[in-house]
Amino acid sequence: MMKKFLMLLLAVMTLPIVNGTEANDEENNETNLVYLLRIFNNINSTSWVHTYKAFDEAEKMEADAILIHLNTYGGQVIFADSIRTKILNSKIPVHVFIDNNAASAGALISIACDSIYMRPGGNIGAATVVNQSGEEMPDKYQSYMRSTIRATAEAHGKDTIITATDTIIKWKRDPQIAEAMVDERVSIPGVIDSGKVLTFTALEAIENGFCEGTANSVEEVLGLLKLRPYELKTYKPSFYDSIKGIVTSPVLQGILVLLIIGGLYFELQSPGIGFPLAVSIIAAILYFAPLYIDGLAANWEILIFIIGLALIAVEIFAIPGFGITGISGIILAFTGLILSLLNNVDFDFSPVDSNSFLTAIATVFSGIFGGFILSLWLSQKLLTSTGGPFSKLALQTSQQNDKGYVSVDTRIKNLTGKTGRAVTVLRPSGRVEVDGVIYDARSSDEFIDKDEPVIVTDFSTAQLVVRKIDD
Repeated sequence: MMKKFLMLLLAVMTLPIVNGTEANDEENNETNLVYLLRIFNNINSTSWVHTYKAFDEAEKMEADAILIHLNTYGGQVIFADSIRTKILNSKIPVHVFIDNNAASAGALISIACDSIYMRPGGNIGAATVVNQSGEEMPDKYQSYMRSTIRATAEAHGKDTIITATDTIIKWKRDPQIAEAMVDERVSIPGVIDSGKVLTFTALEAIENGFCEGTANSVEEVLGLLKLRPYELKTYKPSFYDSIKGIVTSPVLQGILVLLIIGGLYFELQSPGIGFPLAVSIIAAILYFAPLYIDGLAANWEILIFIIGLALIAVEIFAIPGFGITGISGIILAFTGLILSLLNNVDFDFSPVDSNSFLTAIATVFSGIFGGFILSLWLSQKLLTSTGGPFSKLALQTSQQNDKGYVSVDTRIKNLTGKTGRAVTVLRPSGRVEVDGVIYDARSSDEFIDKDEPVIVTDFSTAQLVVRKIDD
């Protein structure tokens, strides 16, 4: 009897262990897929391309978590903002391990993540917007950054703490503390005095809710996140991803726009087909190809650009003067370049924010105007300046007329007042025949068709200046 009782008692005691502990062990043995993205350089267009690709791969693999291994002194705000938006909109939890530094743009990215872990001795903060020389930008830039970093902190919501006497609602990440990382005027008692930009050490960040804990490695972070056991998938950028990051930077895109327009301009100024056209075509391929592959530049947007160039060519070669055709061509060419930079879907521009639109316009126009000024400065420094690295390629001496240097036969000046005919179309330059001899000439007022009667009115820059004789 006693033996049966002991067996029954043992069975009862064993039952919850089987249903509880073994079930939990089975649950804990489920492997978590963690996607690791390393950002160890300044935040720029390449960082954004790598982040976009990594998040896309993580979503396709149905990862359980994304971990950003971060060590950066900052970078460009526009790309940091794009990365933080990607993090905030991610369906997969995103965590960051700050390996020493998360300054400026790095702080903005870190605050966007669901949890922050730091190496002991690490730092986070100092997010004031500065230019390339390290000088603080005007307040309108700081205002945008203050608003952005506050909104990023607010996105994590609030905690409700219930005590015996009261209910306390507290921000998980205090927006005012985040703003103090940008604005030196913000003063928070016990945290930062006015006149200083806030930067936290790891322990200070923990005390103020901007860090969940310290760790010395990725493996320790994953342990603190209770993601063990785990399978770690590390993002490895392809050669194309790295090249695309360089090609899609606003600075290089501006230069490519300059080469496209400048190459076409110089090609139209010279006879035949030569080097300027080749430069323009290569620049156009480098500009549109990455955008087309990623779906930003649609077929119709590239077609608009090509139609614009065709209309400009028709205006130059076929239609006298400069009117609606040329203006339409310029508008279409500019529109094609700008639309290719926007993330619109056909004619739906709802996914495009005002910041992206303004950036696209600034990129195209700065590439044309700013790049043109830069090219003039470089040509002066490199070619014409004495001692420049390529100064020997350019003629540095002048040939004076009083020393016998005469480039053309000045006797053609005597042709002023004589009549002849146009041998080619003058638009405005071409060739004319006077007294049975063919000369280079240009029209003084309008395009002149072939075989039209002309009269020589002047002589300039080794050319006859002519005008059409009215019937």
